[in-house]
Amino acid sequence: MKIHARLSLLLAVTLIGGCASTARELMPTPTLYQLPGGQPVFDRAAASQQRPSTDLDLLFITDRAPPTAAEQETQSKEQGPLPYGQERAKRIAFGSARVRVVPGLDWEALREQSQLAERTREVNLELGQVRELGAFPQEPYRLRPTEDGKLLRDRDQLARHAEVKEQLQSEVQRRLAEAPKKEVLLYVHGFNETFASAAFTAAELCHFLGREQVCAFFTWPASTTGNFLTSYTATTESGDFAVEHLKKSIRMLATTPGVERVQILAHSRGTAVTLKAVRELGLEAIAAGKEAADLYKIDNLVLLSPDIDIDIAAQQITGFVSDPDLVTVWPEARLPRVLKGRLTIYASPEDRALLVSRILFRSRTRVGQMRPEDIPEEGQRYMAEVGRLDLITYEGKRTDAFGHSYFTTNPQVSSDLIQLIRYGKKLGEPGRELIRTGPITWRFPVEPVGS
Repeated sequence: MKIHARLSLLLAVTLIGGCASTARELMPTPTLYQLPGGQPVFDRAAASQQRPSTDLDLLFITDRAPPTAAEQETQSKEQGPLPYGQERAKRIAFGSARVRVVPGLDWEALREQSQLAERTREVNLELGQVRELGAFPQEPYRLRPTEDGKLLRDRDQLARHAEVKEQLQSEVQRRLAEAPKKEVLLYVHGFNETFASAAFTAAELCHFLGREQVCAFFTWPASTTGNFLTSYTATTESGDFAVEHLKKSIRMLATTPGVERVQILAHSRGTAVTLKAVRELGLEAIAAGKEAADLYKIDNLVLLSPDIDIDIAAQQITGFVSDPDLVTVWPEARLPRVLKGRLTIYASPEDRALLVSRILFRSRTRVGQMRPEDIPEEGQRYMAEVGRLDLITYEGKRTDAFGHSYFTTNPQVSSDLIQLIRYGKKLGEPGRELIRTGPITWRFPVEPVGS
C-alpha cells in the first residue's frame, strides 16, 4: 500500500513538472572552474580570436516530426513556437540550432560568470533560430524488382540519400575547421524532453567543456504531455523507433573525414536508445571482421542516470562475449573492441524519477540507481577483467527536484564529467579523487551535514 501511495505522489509531481520551456538558467559552475584558484573555462587568447558571439551554434539530428497544429497552438501559447514536436518522423533531418545567452553579456562577462560559484549576474539560455539544413528520404526507401525476382533499392532515392549524407558530413567538416578539437560531442536526451530542453542541456555541456568540440545533439520524440503512464509507454516505444536513426547518425558522424573521436553522453531513457545503437554498430563491425573502435571512433560512452533494467544493460554490454558463433574471424578467440576509451556509468540511489520506472517495469534494479553492493563481487571481478568500465555512485543531497539531473545541477558531478571528457583523466588521478569501493565501483565523497 505504501509503494502505491508513493508512486501516486511521484506521478502527480511528475505530471505537475510537465513540459520544459524555451528558456532556462545556465547550469551551476562545475567545481574545477570555481574561483579562487579554479581552472579557466576558456583560453583567453583563443576566446578573443574565435568567440565573437556568446551564443552557441549546435548541430542537431532528429527524427521528430514538425509540430502538429494542436502542438503548435499549445507551444505558441505557453512557450513560443518550436520547430519539432513529439510525433515520429519516418526520416532523419539535421540542422543548426542557436542557443542564446540572455540577457546580453559580452564574452568577458560570460567568462567571469562561468567561474563563479555564486553568480553576480543572471545567465540564462534561450532557444534562438533553428534552421533545418537537410532531410533524408522518407522511410522505407523504395525498392525496384528485377526480372529475375530480386529487389534493388531505387536509384533516385539512393542518390538523394548520398546527397544528404554529403551535406551532413560537409556541415560537420565546416564545424571541425573552427573547432580546437577534431571531435564530435553528441548528447542524447531522455524522457520528458522537448527539442528546446535537449538543446539547452547540449549547450551548457558544450559551454563548460570549453566549446572545443563540434557540439551536437540527437533529439527523438520523447513525450512531454498527457497522462504520465501513456506518455512514458509511448516514449519507450519511440525510443525503440529511434535506435535505427541514432545508429545511422553515429555512423555518419564518425566516418566524416577529419573526425578523430566521438564522445557520446546519454541521459535517462536516452541511455537505452544509445546502448542499443552502439551495440548494433558493434555487431555490424564484427560481421565485417573489423574493430568497431576503429570504424566508429567512439572514445567515451557515458550513461547518465540510465533508465535501464540492470539485467538488460548487462546483456547489451556483454552479449557478444557469450556468442562465440558470432565472433569467428579473430585468432585465438580474441574479442574486438567497441570503444576507444571507457564506458562510464553515473548512478544515484536517491534518483526518484527512476523509482517510478522501477515500479512500472517491476525491475529488480535500474542501472541509474545502483549501489556498489548491487554488483556481486564475482561480477565486479569479471567486469574488471573485461576492463574499460566504471560505475560512479553519487549519494549526496538532491540538487534538482527528482535527483535525476545531477550531472548538470551538481557542481561536483559535472566537474568529474568534465575531467573525463575534456582532460581525459582517469579515476584516482588529481581532479578525480573519488573513493574506490570495488574493482569497478567508485563514489563521490559525501558532503558533511549542514555544508
